[in-house]
Amino acid sequence: MAWVPLESNPEVMTKLLHKLGVPKQWGLVDVYSLDLDMLEMLPKPVLAMILLYPMTPKSESFKIELEKTEKESGSGSDKIYHLAQYVSNACGTIALLHSVANKLDKIELEDGELKKFIDDTKDLTSEKRGEKLVEAQGISVTHEDSAHEGQTEAPGEDEKVFHHFVAFVERNGSIWELDGRKPYPINHGPSNTETFLEDAARVCKEYMSRDPEEVGFTIMALAALE
Repeated sequence: MAWVPLESNPEVMTKLLHKLGVPKQWGLVDVYSLDLDMLEMLPKPVLAMILLYPMTPKSESFKIELEKTEKESGSGSDKIYHLAQYVSNACGTIALLHSVANKLDKIELEDGELKKFIDDTKDLTSEKRGEKLVEAQGISVTHEDSAHEGQTEAPGEDEKVFHHFVAFVERNGSIWELDGRKPYPINHGPSNTETFLEDAARVCKEYMSRDPEEVGFTIMALAALE
């Protein structure tokens, strides 16, 4: 099963969130620089950071390394909402879902597709959540509509995509990487609400440093718009 890929576009992804029931006070903004001075200019609070990175042999090697490290360390990831990706090209919407579902202490969802989906899946495993997303017609249709609203022509659902979205959130005193292609959340070390931006920037820089010749990285933040 495949969806049409989302464009890395804050306006498009913000509209998607609002259609799914996220209050209009929250939305996506571009992160133009990971320098601390520039990060401080982002609207506050920032609840999550979303990285779009090119999938290359180096990034795939890094993925395997992260999974091995997390499996060996074990760190209470069972308390984090994580969803396995079984739908091709759904990573943009999954990154948004991960960002929102792990910040429900800040985001009061309106009645809608997202609230229903999270309520129905909160006690399930990552794998079962992923299976439920395959069946979530309301989210699928909303994603499809949003995928055609970008500034560039949306690729076909069967067209191979070489970029992937991943989300970062702070929860329970740690910064977590949430990626449907990984079997569980990845703990990137201690964090808190005050240091989250700096910590997320550090992890994004680690991704970039492993592929220094690549330029296809973009970053957005889920932040307060009002």
